Amino acid sequence: MRKRNVAITIRMNPDEYKLLKDKVTEAGLTQQSYIIGAIRGATITSSDEVALLKEISNTFADVDRQLRGLATNVNQMAHMANAYGDVPECDELSMTTDEINLYRRESAEVWQSIRSLISRQKVMEQ
Repeated sequence: MRKRNVAITIRMNPDEYKLLKDKVTEAGLTQQSYIIGAIRGATITSSDEVALLKEISNTFADVDRQLRGLATNVNQMAHMANAYGDVPECDELSMTTDEINLYRRESAEVWQSIRSLISRQKVMEQ
């Protein structure tokens, strides 16, 4: 037995049908999935936007990994300073600061990508 056993028929003019086909293609869904998603109020996202979200997610994962490494380095320097009274050289601290600033800039770029993606979200027209 089918999960969905009710069929409906709707009529559209050629422009509306072309618009539907374009939106279905852009979303990378079937017509049925697109229409049911729209009825349920789901945000319909294009396949390009999904790819961008995956790229952003991967970038955040990479930045997180790099920041964890930096935190480990800073922690090791603090242990050395506490255990031996040995303060890291200025070059080491400067290099760590430069790396942290680089990751802050990368995070800002990712944040801008997210804001751009959010601003492109459109409310589905009736």
